[in-house]
Amino acid sequence: MIQQVLFVLIAGASLGYAAPQFLKIRRNIKLGKAEAIAGDTAERWRNVLLIALGQKKMFARMIPAVLHLFIYVAFVITQVELLEIFVDGITGQHRVFWPILGGFYTFVISFIEVLSVLALVATFAFLARRNILRLARFQKPELKGWPSKDANLILLLEIVLIFFIFLMNSADMARHHNEYGFVVSQFLSPIWGSTGDGLLHFFERVGWWGHIMVVFAYLNYLPFSKHLHIILAFPNTFYARLTPRGEMENMPEIMNEVKSMLGMPVENAGAAEVNMENLEFGANDVFSLTWKNVLDAYSCTECGRCTSVCPANLTGKTLSPRKIVMDIRDRAEEIGKKLDTKDLQYAKDKDQALSAANFDDGKSLFDYISREEIHACTTCNACVEACPVLINPLEPILKLRRYEILSLSEGPSEWLPMFNSMENNGAVWAMSTEREAWRTEL
Repeated sequence: MIQQVLFVLIAGASLGYAAPQFLKIRRNIKLGKAEAIAGDTAERWRNVLLIALGQKKMFARMIPAVLHLFIYVAFVITQVELLEIFVDGITGQHRVFWPILGGFYTFVISFIEVLSVLALVATFAFLARRNILRLARFQKPELKGWPSKDANLILLLEIVLIFFIFLMNSADMARHHNEYGFVVSQFLSPIWGSTGDGLLHFFERVGWWGHIMVVFAYLNYLPFSKHLHIILAFPNTFYARLTPRGEMENMPEIMNEVKSMLGMPVENAGAAEVNMENLEFGANDVFSLTWKNVLDAYSCTECGRCTSVCPANLTGKTLSPRKIVMDIRDRAEEIGKKLDTKDLQYAKDKDQALSAANFDDGKSLFDYISREEIHACTTCNACVEACPVLINPLEPILKLRRYEILSLSEGPSEWLPMFNSMENNGAVWAMSTEREAWRTEL
């Protein structure tokens, strides 16, 4: 009875602390402006099934894909055993599904054990790739410090989790004379030799409690980790753009202005006239990106596949698509934390409560992302193609460029004459001859 009460209290505290953290992430994602999601729903579900659930794009690189598959499948299937632990913890029973399922129960737990062994192999391989082989995409500047520690910490937690699974199962098998017949633990149970029943029960409990405590720790750690993608990959692939890669988003304000000049019908013609003097184009902060751009940032796995295929990065330029996405997430986190303080120093209007609509800390994404980075992008879409969860790093880069050019009237010195020529002459070359004069001569 004491264990049941303790389990319910710990589970309640764990879930009670985790829930507000996940709600803060939802709040941070919604800091982005509204965006209507259109397109074929069936195709969106196909993306979820093939890319998020089926890991389709991971298999562009076979070795890490297979290793990741071991961990991924083990994580999914282990939830069956986790469900039993919850039921046991609440009811005070032991292996509640065993008498009900019999041989099928043995099969399921044995399958989980085999997957756990494969996941353990994959975990050591991933640790080696990061810390011994030191793959180039894991040594980029944006991964220094916390991102690198975060990746290693999660891998170490997986090892601890698997250790507790086998400690629990092997001690339980030894205590019950291999009655359950688990395929891996039956080879581990002889390790316990002539250990007494009381000590076996103690170690089985250590494994049981250790397993569930790591799960609770992982649940509460997830909102602060890049491994949040195990949840957000599913909505992110569902809401991913269905338009062809490279198709740029129109800016309605400019499009309507041009249509008006040409005498064409204007969208939302009944709406109030837009003040072109104070209009801002593109994006300079999380608030002027869309919620989907921010969801992209929180869904990032930090795998670096985007950066590893970026031609600008490969030629030594500062641009790293992964860093752009991480910077957006970090900025959203910074804004969220400041909103939580309720400190009026971050308010535009000091007479009103601090809120997303009344927020101004004097910073923007340009404090995170340099002009050199956004100028280096060739808009080739290699990063978009490479992402295993359909993140689009190109979109915020283009929005930052648009803000710089159209709202700030700034940009690289090489670009400005081109834009001025396009505006004045309708062509990128600064020629004194009118654009169609050659046709008159002909």
